[in-house]
Formats: sequence, C-alpha cells, structure tokens
Amino acid sequence: MDNTPDTTAQKTAEHKPRPLIDLLIGIVIPSVILMKFSGEGDLGASGALIVALSFPLGWGLFELIKYRKFNFVALLGLISVLLTGGIGLLQLDTQWLAVKEAAIPAIIGIGVLVSTQTRYPLIKTMLYNPKIMDVEKIGLKLDELGHAMLFETRLLKATYWLGSTFFFSAVMNYILAKWIVTSPSGSAAFNEELGEMTLLSYPMIAIPSMVMMMAIFYYLWRTIHGLTGFTLEEILHMPDK
Repeated sequence: MDNTPDTTAQKTAEHKPRPLIDLLIGIVIPSVILMKFSGEGDLGASGALIVALSFPLGWGLFELIKYRKFNFVALLGLISVLLTGGIGLLQLDTQWLAVKEAAIPAIIGIGVLVSTQTRYPLIKTMLYNPKIMDVEKIGLKLDELGHAMLFETRLLKATYWLGSTFFFSAVMNYILAKWIVTSPSGSAAFNEELGEMTLLSYPMIAIPSMVMMMAIFYYLWRTIHGLTGFTLEEILHMPDK
C-alpha cells in the first residue's frame, strides 16, 4: 500500500530548526572557502564565490523542496544569496552589496509593520503561534476574563518591537558591509572581505537580534501571565508524547 502522502505530511510535521547545521552551512563553510580558496592557485575569485554560495543556496532549496512549506523569510534568504553572487560575478560596485545587505532585513521589517494592518500580524507567525504557545488555551482564558482586547493592544506593541529588530539588522548590515568590503567585486580580496563580513555578521548582528527577540518573547510571556495568571509551563505548547 502506498503511504507517500502520509510520509510527506509526516516529514513536514517532523521538520525542526537545526541552528548548528544552518550556522555551519550558511556561514562557516562559505566564509572559509571565500577567505582561503579565492586565490588564482586555488578556485579563483569567481570559482570560490560560486562554490561558497552553493552551500547556503543548496541547503535552502533542499529545505524548501523536502518539506514543501513556503517560508517568506527563507525565500528572501535565497534571493539574498543569488544577489550576492550576481554582484560578485558581474563585478558591480560594492555599494550595491551594502544596499542588498540592508534591503533584505528592511523588507522583512516593513512586512512586519504592514502585517499589523491585516488579520494576521507576523508576530503570530514568529512567536505567538500554536507551535510555541498554547494559543487556544490562552485565548479562551483571555475571553473568560475579558482581557482579549487589552492583549491585542499589547500584541500590537510587541509587533512594532519585532519590526524594530529587523530595522536594527538592516542598519548594522549596511555599516558592516561598508566597513569591511572595500575591494572591487570579482577580485580575490573582495571574496576574502565578503567571507570576513559573513563571519562577523553572526556575533555583531545575529546574536544581538536574537537577544532582542528573546526580550520580545519575555514581554509576551509577562503580558500573558499578568492577564491570565498562567505560568510559563502552562502557556508553552507541549506536543503529545
């Protein structure tokens, strides 16, 4: 008996974030290739750039194809990789790299703010969602106590803060790109600087953004706790064993 649909659904349901693998494939390996193998005696500037970018591009496509789940942020990440490759291979002015580095998180930040005018603010996708919190139980308790509207107001404030984390990333990305990548695109020096920028972006941008995201999550939990009385263990989503 063919169980292909069930198998596909099971794979999608079992997909979990793998931050160490993402870090290795998306940052560490490409950076090492760009900084160590861009010389003419190795892969060359263009060859090293293509090989380095093939790792995050291939991994992103693999994730999208295997789990068959559209992810707007992941799609922007793939576009970012392709744009970086295009800037290097076409030897465009490095100013475009700084613009591209700032544009991707800025677009996400704008998307977060625009979503506040819809029925589905992005904070409900990123933080306040059934995979992280027991939103059904929380919603019932808020309705019972008459705090639903107050919670929506505070959820809107958290959404604005969420958008600010992406605008912070946009500014920092631009500054980092302008500061580090100064050599002409298409050169070995450009690749080395691009690899250095990629490595530095994690401690200088990703970690602060993660801390800001955790602060927003803490604000949400304190809001929910204050309005419902639930403890952290009671609001977190606990999948059936």
